[in-house]
Amino acid sequence: CRRLTEQEYSMVADILCEFLEVAIHLILYVREVYPSGIFQKRKKYNVPVQMSCHPELNQYIQDTLHCVKPLIEKNDAEKVVVVIMDKEHHPVERFVFEISQPPLLSIRFSSPLLIRNDTLLSHVEQLLRAFILKISVCDAVLNNNPPGCSFTVLVHTRDAATRNMEKVQVIKDFPWIVADEQEVHMQEPRLIPLKTMTSDIVKMQLYVEERTQKT
Repeated sequence: CRRLTEQEYSMVADILCEFLEVAIHLILYVREVYPSGIFQKRKKYNVPVQMSCHPELNQYIQDTLHCVKPLIEKNDAEKVVVVIMDKEHHPVERFVFEISQPPLLSIRFSSPLLIRNDTLLSHVEQLLRAFILKISVCDAVLNNNPPGCSFTVLVHTRDAATRNMEKVQVIKDFPWIVADEQEVHMQEPRLIPLKTMTSDIVKMQLYVEERTQKT
């Protein structure tokens, strides 16, 4: 066994951030946070996905993930959460991506830069495709949201990382701020597991916390 190199952690972060970008766009489409007219059909992981064409929205998502990437590289990001809120800014749904990376790699990946290994990459992409397919049909297990919803992205960091958050301001004028209590907590939410994956380079679980009474 050996530890992941910095370069490998960086590659894992690239893969995950690319996936999260697609996942966030798809969640906003499926849960009708924005009108369907601002989305275009694209292909990712060999499946059709919906991506926004709205420049400001796209920039916000990209900036957010640009700031998340250094946390994933250091294995400091515990959860990335897409919070959908009603007009009063109370959460109605929280899509929770729990991320963890194995500290040690199995011996069969003893050579450096294992992530360039095409077999492993295609295996990880296959696992991520399953997440995208799950998100695209998740409205079947969720209740309708009230009109006029908005969203935000939260990151739960491991304890040590929280103390260094100021240093992680990657983009000028796009600082991390402590999440508002009401964005973080829901009273007795319904828990809906969507998908779990385990691979040699990353483990991820996706579940939804849904407010029981949305209206």
